[in-house]
Amino acid sequence: MKQIFENKVYRLVSNKRPLAFMLASRHNRRSPLLHFDEDTGVNRPLRYARNQKSPFEDEQDGNAILEPIVFEDGMLVVQKQNQVLQKFLHLHPGNGTIFYEINKKQDAADQLEYVEAELDAQILARELETEKLLTVCRVFLGAAVDKMSIPELKRDILIYAKNQPFEFLEILDDPMLEMQDHVAQFFAQSLLIYKNNNKDVYFNLPKNKSKMLTVPFGEEGVYIVASYMQSDDGIETYKLLKKALKKDK
Repeated sequence: MKQIFENKVYRLVSNKRPLAFMLASRHNRRSPLLHFDEDTGVNRPLRYARNQKSPFEDEQDGNAILEPIVFEDGMLVVQKQNQVLQKFLHLHPGNGTIFYEINKKQDAADQLEYVEAELDAQILARELETEKLLTVCRVFLGAAVDKMSIPELKRDILIYAKNQPFEFLEILDDPMLEMQDHVAQFFAQSLLIYKNNNKDVYFNLPKNKSKMLTVPFGEEGVYIVASYMQSDDGIETYKLLKKALKKDK
């Protein structure tokens, strides 16, 4: 298949886009520009020289003409005739952190995927039956669900599905959904409680006030407890709390 060359546009990642930003264009101690070669296991220094055919310094001759790489108003356009600069930017360690290539086709595909997921999520959210609606809302919205009316729940879950479509669709297919619903109810009815700034989960039963587990940093408590209750060690605890939950209802 014939390779197609095209103009490429790059944009600085930072929201702060100066009138002119000069990108490091050659390897040195102050600004190391190295590309790890997977074939040889060697870090190869990069250097942009407009009269060379390769962005690798070890493949360039002694007549390299260096020139600055300048983003103006946060943007840089590289014509298809300047393949060495396009290759250099592709390999540059700052690609993805300092700047990125604008890909209109990929952006459009990503936007289409999001819009379709948003539509699917809202349709499914609208069609949820009352029992499933309550289950989903407890997982997404927390303890306040049992004090809300059905119209309020439908409104909030539609908003959630619109704003977080991928997460909403994923949880609907999650086999742990029912388990997470029960765990949310355990917390709502104070059969389980958080302590130590929500770091630890404790039992809050008449004869059991012991610690159940510690929630790992960055994780969500209901999910962690539900995961534990699916284990061999936690299944009996789950059965016990379900019985207590039925007594309280």
